Amino acid sequence: MNTVPDTQLTLSANCVSGTVFTYRVGMRIYTDEFMMRHDTGESHVERPSRLERLLFSLREDQIAGVRMHSPRQATREELTRIHTPEYVQKIFGLEGRELDLDPDTRLSMSSVEAARLAAGAGICAVEDVINGECSRAFAMVRPPGHHAEANRAMGFCIFNNIAIAAQHAIETLSVKRVLIVDWDVHHGNGTQHSFEARSDVLVFNTHQGSIFPGTGRADETGTGEGAGFTINVPLDAGCGDAEYLAVFERHLVPAADDFRPELVLISAGFDAHERDPLGGMNITDDGFGDMAHIVREIANRHSGGKLVAFLEGGYDLVGLTGGVRSTIKAIL
Repeated sequence: MNTVPDTQLTLSANCVSGTVFTYRVGMRIYTDEFMMRHDTGESHVERPSRLERLLFSLREDQIAGVRMHSPRQATREELTRIHTPEYVQKIFGLEGRELDLDPDTRLSMSSVEAARLAAGAGICAVEDVINGECSRAFAMVRPPGHHAEANRAMGFCIFNNIAIAAQHAIETLSVKRVLIVDWDVHHGNGTQHSFEARSDVLVFNTHQGSIFPGTGRADETGTGEGAGFTINVPLDAGCGDAEYLAVFERHLVPAADDFRPELVLISAGFDAHERDPLGGMNITDDGFGDMAHIVREIANRHSGGKLVAFLEGGYDLVGLTGGVRSTIKAIL
């Protein structure tokens, strides 16, 4: 895999324990071609060519400051921080088999290993960002994760990659507050349900209302100790750059400034792109870059720049590639 060295400029920042460390400015992309062996079938929109096209683009037209890294597989212990032991055991027991977990979510012979790599990529990314190896990271993975519930696969997702990474940061890396921003066109139900009763993770979703999975109403704001730490901003079909940026400025920025996250994570879905066949939104490549810029500035103000993006949806290959490249450049 071709790489570009990390930028050599270094910055000092306060880590979560209050000590000072120095990190390299740049982005590490955590990915592995093995994830293309998660074979969903020729007619499935979440297909191997999504990752293949992204990797081809990043090799042929490299972005300065970006370096590729291979992840490891997530362990059973790491997965059961979010998923039930019974569910993890069930998925492990299906390794090497081909079947449908639900009408949308398919397993091929290599899917379980690919899903463990996808979850492991997020873990590796947050570890290296928190430990100062890089300032930003992107878990460029498939299968995606934000629909996966504690006890079931859903919506193309097997393990909830971003929730697993957030919990890993809290349990093992001394992070006290995590902000998750989800701009996928579909509501991140699994991520919301993982943290909706807690106050140490602020989950912000903006998505197209009245489509799959049917959750994410504005009145879903968290429960118990987590009341107020779930924010949903459903939008009507047809919204584009201006509407999304207004949501970020009016709702996300003040909430993040009050919360003061020590780590910022993005569920970066690109199915709200104007070209996407599953969504009904009109975000452009530049619009994704503008949203990423706002999130980057939140990370700069509150978390010493520590920011990790996770690939979720995006099913038009041109729109996916353009949106991802624009996001990477803005985060950098």
